[in-house]
Amino acid sequence: MPQRAELDRGLSLTKIVATLGPASSDEPSLRRLIDHGVSVVRFNFSHGSFDEHAERLALVRRLEREVGRPIGVLGDLPGPKIRVTEVAGGGIELRSGQDFIIRRTQATAEPGATPVFGCTYERIVDEAEPGHRVLINDGAVRALVVEARDDEILCRVTVGGLVTTGKGVNLPDSEISAPALTDRDWAAVEWAVEHGLDFLAMSFVRRAEEVRRLRARLAERCVGGVCGVSWDGAETGRIPVIAKIEKPQAVANIEEILDEADGVMVARGDLGVEMDLAEVPVTQKMLIMRAQAKRKPCIVATQMLESMIDRPSPTRAEVSDVANAIYDAADAVMLSGETAVGKHGALAVDMMRRIGRVTESRLREPPSARPDTAAAPGALSPTAALAHGAWAIARDLGAALVACWSEHGETARLLSRLGFRVPVVAFSSDERAVRRMTLLYAVTPVFVDRPPVHRSEFGRLVEAVVLERALAAPGDTIVVVSGKPLGQPGATDSVTVQVVGE
Repeated sequence: MPQRAELDRGLSLTKIVATLGPASSDEPSLRRLIDHGVSVVRFNFSHGSFDEHAERLALVRRLEREVGRPIGVLGDLPGPKIRVTEVAGGGIELRSGQDFIIRRTQATAEPGATPVFGCTYERIVDEAEPGHRVLINDGAVRALVVEARDDEILCRVTVGGLVTTGKGVNLPDSEISAPALTDRDWAAVEWAVEHGLDFLAMSFVRRAEEVRRLRARLAERCVGGVCGVSWDGAETGRIPVIAKIEKPQAVANIEEILDEADGVMVARGDLGVEMDLAEVPVTQKMLIMRAQAKRKPCIVATQMLESMIDRPSPTRAEVSDVANAIYDAADAVMLSGETAVGKHGALAVDMMRRIGRVTESRLREPPSARPDTAAAPGALSPTAALAHGAWAIARDLGAALVACWSEHGETARLLSRLGFRVPVVAFSSDERAVRRMTLLYAVTPVFVDRPPVHRSEFGRLVEAVVLERALAAPGDTIVVVSGKPLGQPGATDSVTVQVVGE
């Protein structure tokens, strides 16, 4: 019989996303991350070559087969990140009250009484106006524009610090005209389609039309099932788009963005630079709530266990931060530098899983309130109605889990969006659909070679799998959602109750 730790890990409601990097790209390190509970791995296209990402992808797919558990792959597009160009030596130290210049065509920074810097975004000198803030290195260095000239802007330091090559530049007060998708982004999109990635995260989203443009390109590239079939069974399925909310403009436009995106990520790094830090926690809660209202997955990311990059244990504040995101029922929590470059990646994943286990123990009491299905797209469909019925039955009977056949993920997505506080074990014979379920709250996806012929055969399959994987014990009540024929989208038409072992 598997140990209790394995049981807890298998029944996780909140998913863990881990960023891959130099510290986690070899087989032993990646295997440890997966063994400790990672459901989705993130490829950061801001770093590394496509050849390096291809090697990581091949390793993920091989380990996925070996462990017998689907692992989703999220490709994170770089977006129009503005950076300082080359700064010679160890950098230039700026003092509070000192002036410096950002010049349109400057290739290499010039030190001096008034240092001159270059920038990867040449239009900064046209769009940053006097009084606008210029934040460098995640806001560690702060300045105000005091004068705009033809080919340069003069800035005055309000908070000093060291400026080195490639540090990020944020302009929270300026209306930036840079396109949301750069040439590098489009190349990454093509690579993601060709290599069958499961999700794409779009950086620095400001408006819904930017997400719409990416969706349109993916729809063009994903014809004929190239990208798999969508959750609703449409053959023109495309890679789901996760909009990263990291700019104040995106927060202001969240309703329209959620209408276009397949999910959102609360990217607190740049968000905490561009807006008042004191506003970030309440903004995070609002974004989770709005995503839930729109029935879209939400990932909470950035600096969740940041101290574990160097230390084997987190701070108490970090533990509370993770627990709060889980308590708010975020679909997933994400590790960035902790697993990409950190010394204790597996420990960070294990800590996140342990926090989830304890926090979720308070969430698994089925909610007494009826879920609000009226606002959900397709809420009046037979499948949605059956999902709601399964929710009520699971609540009333105290079911250990809900099992469903969800060939392309639609039934699993509906069950997940109803706010289940018990695990949903979703079966499918579509490998891509199974991987895309790895991001859904409470859903444990299971791949099988073919759909069972009869419902009774599916019932036996469910019982065998949940016992083998210790997802339920003999005598537990489970709720089974299925259809006839199994494997056909839209055929879900029944809810039954089983007692494991009988």
